[in-house]
Amino acid sequence: MDRGDRRLYIISLIIFGLLFMALYRRYYPVNNVPCIDIADERIKDMIVLDIRDYNEATEPPIANSLHIPYAYLKRHFSNIPSKSIHIIANDEIEKNLGIRFLRRHGFDVQSYSIIHCPCRERGNEKWNTIKKSKTA
Repeated sequence: MDRGDRRLYIISLIIFGLLFMALYRRYYPVNNVPCIDIADERIKDMIVLDIRDYNEATEPPIANSLHIPYAYLKRHFSNIPSKSIHIIANDEIEKNLGIRFLRRHGFDVQSYSIIHCPCRERGNEKWNTIKKSKTA
């Protein structure tokens, strides 16, 4: 292997590593953070942080929540009190990115809720395979 091939091999490994890290942070689920319904009593003593975009957060408003979209977390995370946090996200990717960002900055993320989760439409029964009709 000559010097040019070695450089190309090392550059390829670096690019592959960076791509792998980006995909891992975005798509791999965060461990040890349970999904809890918004109406659950366990979140009453936590900071409820809504990280959905402003346009999406107006659909079902969440009472007593702190609303900082994920895109603005880097700029405004200092406004979040240092208590246990319950995250409200629009999808899995937003949830993963938000929890990882907050944990990197020392926050204690205890739980999360996903607004458009299919399990919410079926009465939160994980193994229920009967789908409700949209016309009924």
